Amino acid sequence: MQRNAVMGIVGVVVVSALVVGVGATALGSPAASVRPSAIAQTPSSTPVLSASLAPSPSASPTATASPTPLPTPTPLPTPVLVPAPLTGRPVTVAVAKRHPIAVMIDDLAAARPQSGLSQASVVWQAPAEGGIPRYMAIFQDSLPKDIGPVRSSRYYYIAWAAEWRAVYAHAGGSPQAKATLAAKGRGQYVYNIDEFRYSGTFHRITTRLAPHNLYTTGAKLRAAGKHQGAKDKAYTAAWKFAPDAPLEARPYGGTITVQYPYNTIKYAYDRKTNTYLRSVTGEKKQTDKGNGVRIAPKNVVVMRMRFGPLNDGHPGAPRLEATVVGSGTAWIFTNGRTIKGTWKKTAVTKPTRFYDSKGNQVSLTIGQTFVQVIPGNYPFSYKAGSNTPPASATSSPAPS
Repeated sequence: MQRNAVMGIVGVVVVSALVVGVGATALGSPAASVRPSAIAQTPSSTPVLSASLAPSPSASPTATASPTPLPTPTPLPTPVLVPAPLTGRPVTVAVAKRHPIAVMIDDLAAARPQSGLSQASVVWQAPAEGGIPRYMAIFQDSLPKDIGPVRSSRYYYIAWAAEWRAVYAHAGGSPQAKATLAAKGRGQYVYNIDEFRYSGTFHRITTRLAPHNLYTTGAKLRAAGKHQGAKDKAYTAAWKFAPDAPLEARPYGGTITVQYPYNTIKYAYDRKTNTYLRSVTGEKKQTDKGNGVRIAPKNVVVMRMRFGPLNDGHPGAPRLEATVVGSGTAWIFTNGRTIKGTWKKTAVTKPTRFYDSKGNQVSLTIGQTFVQVIPGNYPFSYKAGSNTPPASATSSPAPS
């Protein structure tokens, strides 16, 4: 009977352990991990609960694993900037090596407003036959999506484009110009891109009448230039450039007026932007048709040059020739100031440079330059700015 009582007690203990295990499993507690080894045998072979089932007073919660930190992104390298050879603007090395592109642009009233002028690095303007002026815009810093209207070539423009052995875009030209391009148009002077040969590089718009409707793009001209053999390379600046003068050193006002028979050009110096706001006949605020930007170069140069009839048999008004290699009087306008000096060009492929009265090369302000070339008999005048603020800028507001 005593043996039966012991067996009864053992049975109760085992059943209790099983109940605890089942309950722990149902509750999702750590007791659900009870294993057979958790029931230990005493020396008397009486089963008892293992001490591992009892909660420890010093137990602590299991630590949660920390998230793996994300790797620190590698910073992008700052692009190296260098001065653009035609403007002095900071550009990437690749842009500074772009082969310059020169484009002949129409300036008859029917061709205005033109496209692309605001994005040119340098713009030359000189008379053609009958005194009608024509532009040649040189692009390097930026390549416009629209350039035009494109017109025909003249020899003296080739000589200015030859300073950079530029890709030279035009639509035909005078016999003198075409003969020069036939002999020197494969990189000796320029890389000749004539609309009559590279018709796919140009297109005609339908909103203007011919011949004032021929246009092209910077990208197409770069592709045509590469086809002709023009390669990008490191260029040496022909002009000296310096940063903008500080605001307090700039004058108030100042104007420039250059008169061609069919177009009067006016510039008004803007002290705040340190630019020369440009106006032309019929367009008080000359604006680029391609992007809507006001034409406002940082520098304006006026050159006196000898022009004469070419006598090449052209009917009507004779074509002109110019003494493009040589020297003459020049006025350089920059930072609102005027420097009277000299221009010099020693050979067709050598640069035109500007010097002050002491023979020192003039420093231009970083940015775009417009060069106005005029014969000795064309009217030209300028009014210097003042160091004294205008009355409207210094007067006190009227009392209320």
